[in-house]
Amino acid sequence: MKNSGLRRARSIAKKEVFHILRDPFTLALALGLPVFLVVVFGFTVDFNVKDIPISISDGDKSASSRLLLEKFQSSKHFRIVYRNTITEVVSDLDSDRAKTGLIIEPGFEKDLQAGRPIKTQVIQDGSDNSTAGVIIGYLNGVEKAYLSAAGTDARAPNPMLEARFMYNPELTSSWFVVPGLSVVVIAILSILLTTLTVAREWENGSMELLLSTPVKPIEIIIGKIAPYTILGIIAVIFIYLAARLVFDVPFNGSHLLFGFATLLFITAYLAQGVLISVVTRKQQLAMQLGMISGLLPSLLLSGFIFPIESMPVFFQYLTSILPAKWYMMISRHLFLKDAGYMELLKPFGALLLLTFVLVTVSRKRFKKDLEP
Repeated sequence: MKNSGLRRARSIAKKEVFHILRDPFTLALALGLPVFLVVVFGFTVDFNVKDIPISISDGDKSASSRLLLEKFQSSKHFRIVYRNTITEVVSDLDSDRAKTGLIIEPGFEKDLQAGRPIKTQVIQDGSDNSTAGVIIGYLNGVEKAYLSAAGTDARAPNPMLEARFMYNPELTSSWFVVPGLSVVVIAILSILLTTLTVAREWENGSMELLLSTPVKPIEIIIGKIAPYTILGIIAVIFIYLAARLVFDVPFNGSHLLFGFATLLFITAYLAQGVLISVVTRKQQLAMQLGMISGLLPSLLLSGFIFPIESMPVFFQYLTSILPAKWYMMISRHLFLKDAGYMELLKPFGALLLLTFVLVTVSRKRFKKDLEP
């Protein structure tokens, strides 16, 4: 791009900056909303199930059964509801007063000391399979703690495998959620910012005046994207500070790599917003398409909630066309794993390619004719 082209792009960017400064809503949307959403959802989205109501019927009432109940109580994962009969335990599950039930039959202590099979039964509410899986993990932890506390009196063998969690030793949900949530928020914000601003130009007729000048489509795109790229980067900085200061999320990787990935990611979704705006030329329709193409894929198909490896093969390949998938991978690896250049070569290459494609398609589609 020659100097004259740079001057025209700079003039368009300067005009966009003036519009942003005169529009408090745009500033609040770009800077305040991302931090607000990350803080609110960072506290509320928690994959750790806590205070699980468990209905327990102790038919043995021995020292060994009381020790088991103490281990449930001290685990801090369960809230014990004591029942006298099995029927009451089942009734609690039916009425959602409890998520799981434990039935300790008479003879528990004698069987334990004699090394015979222990007569206990766990009844699980399987209507919510995600919660059920977490509860099973907690039950295994309580069992391990109980066998360790029972010592030589318990002839049941201790577990031979001991799990250790790298990168997130305490399995703190915010360490996993906040870096991923920031990807979703920035994706939808970037798309909405450019879809609204370019579509507004079409609706107001100012785009026709702009296209009647010698300005080229790529110059318009650069001029439109540049101010919002800076706003997006500032928003990411705010989110980064919230993650580090509010949620105490560690950052073990390279800030230089993170900054470069952020620039590519924001540019990709700003270009996607321009493409949507050019195709629709209507603010309302552009916003709807922006929400559909930005929010849902980045939320459901980026690996934020559902592991991509668990999806059908077709959708595993489909997610590769989403910049959010690759930026999600980069963000979590840099925050928690201290990944280097070589480990991130593939996601960086994919993100760079997708950014180039989106910018190129936006430029091609941004025709100078006034026909839709």
